[in-house]
Amino acid sequence: MKDWNAKNYLRDVLGNYMATLGQKDSRVVVVNADLMGTCRNRTFVETFPERSFNVGIAEQNLIGFASGLAHEGFKPFAFSMAQFISMRACEQVRTDVAYGNLDVKLITTYAGLSGGISGATHWTIEDIGILTAMPNMVVMEPCDPIQAKKMLDATLADSRPTYIRSTIEPVPSIYDEDYSFEIGKASIVMDGDDGAFLCSGVTVKYAAEAAKRIAEVCGKAVRVVDMHTIKPLDRQAVLEAAETGVLVVAQDHNVIGGLGYHVAAVLAQEGLRVRFRNLGVPDEYAPMAHAPYLYRKYGYDADGLFNTMMDLIGE
Repeated sequence: MKDWNAKNYLRDVLGNYMATLGQKDSRVVVVNADLMGTCRNRTFVETFPERSFNVGIAEQNLIGFASGLAHEGFKPFAFSMAQFISMRACEQVRTDVAYGNLDVKLITTYAGLSGGISGATHWTIEDIGILTAMPNMVVMEPCDPIQAKKMLDATLADSRPTYIRSTIEPVPSIYDEDYSFEIGKASIVMDGDDGAFLCSGVTVKYAAEAAKRIAEVCGKAVRVVDMHTIKPLDRQAVLEAAETGVLVVAQDHNVIGGLGYHVAAVLAQEGLRVRFRNLGVPDEYAPMAHAPYLYRKYGYDADGLFNTMMDLIGE
């Protein structure tokens, strides 16, 4: 790992890196819904004002406008909060983007419970279930700044509709500059054959911390698999992790419809028997609180993942 103590903010990385994408490809345009500051893409707007559009607080129009740009041969990146794009503009995402199979990139922040004390209206615990149900849609979630940049780079060469969700919680630097990213190909953060954590986004750092603690406590080597692409899911990575006999999925999302459901479907379809736990937000709206408190409450912070894996390894 590059710098475990670093505190990076992925919305800063994703927003600021758009200026680099704009330099790489003149077709890249940015569309905002009056959230240039929240989504951190001010540098692109100032560098390429003629390729920047603010449609106001009108997310449904944001998606329709971006779709029109895609029809004209541009590569639009539409920015907003995850809850607004996935729910307020859900029909437009489905009908204008997914159904049309358009090259529109939906770049979102405030994923999961990371909105903290903003409360349930500004949490996004349903979006993976919604977006993965749409044909043609790619769904991804970065866990560190290097991966976030490489994820954006990968979208330039990929014409599929794409939804990227990111936390506003700080994350460490996990990957080095030479890290190779591929859409639909999971990344191994830590290797091991005594069990496996399958995770994405903010939960990757917690899984890695838990795996390191397990190694120190009992000498067991637990694999940490970064499932950065939730759709299309890397089935081979799931099958290989299942060979350890113990799987713990961690997601900052409702346990219904999230990464765990997709992993469980692979296990069921292949007829595999493993010790399995699906950790995330239970099917409820939590009391308003800061995100780290909620991660601990629901058992998918480092302590929760450590305890769950130790229980399964000991069975």
